[in-house]
Amino acid sequence: MNDVPLYITRFTSWAPGLLSDPTEWQEWARGNRNIRATKDSPGIEFTTPLFRRRLSQISRMTIQVIHDLLPIREDTKIVFVSFRGEIAQQLKINRMLIEDGDISPAAFSLSVFNTPPALAAIALDLRAGYSAVYPAEDRFDTGFLAAASPILCGDAEETVLVYADELVPEEYGSLRPPCNEPLAFAALLSRVPGEPAVNVPASVLESPRAFLKYLYTAPIGDVS
Repeated sequence: MNDVPLYITRFTSWAPGLLSDPTEWQEWARGNRNIRATKDSPGIEFTTPLFRRRLSQISRMTIQVIHDLLPIREDTKIVFVSFRGEIAQQLKINRMLIEDGDISPAAFSLSVFNTPPALAAIALDLRAGYSAVYPAEDRFDTGFLAAASPILCGDAEETVLVYADELVPEEYGSLRPPCNEPLAFAALLSRVPGEPAVNVPASVLESPRAFLKYLYTAPIGDVS
């Protein structure tokens, strides 16, 4: 695959142990800090207590990184990419089915694929729409191209790429991924380079972490 002719003009990230501090993220990208494999979540204090009280780690992280990326244009759509989604909520439902033989509508509504971006749209009053993409075989490049396609085909000036995955519960045992670290980030993809801007080489799309590390270590302003 050739280099993708797109630009990243802004990006934000959140993970346990690093939060939203760009300096700490730069240290992480250089291998000097680690993400904590915990259930810690952002406080999202800009939402009401009633709204956030039952939200999962992945939904809170998603809301936080989109919030930190704002403002965006009113017509800018969001493409949400995840490999496992609301896996902790799904585990709760499995337990309900095993123990009670039934599930509650509330539990089900917070476990579907589009839960994180839908909650972010509600919390942040975003009305342009969103897509939820779950690539097979953890193919981040597939998710990235889903977000880039509206720009490449001329249908959009920009889109917001959001990636998030939460801590996989211990109950999954050997099925848990080798890198079981909660992580979320949001990036503004644009057809036109802003100031600053980072060109996106296809070689960094092998994983979400490779992509994010590139953003934090690339020479900002070099759009060649």
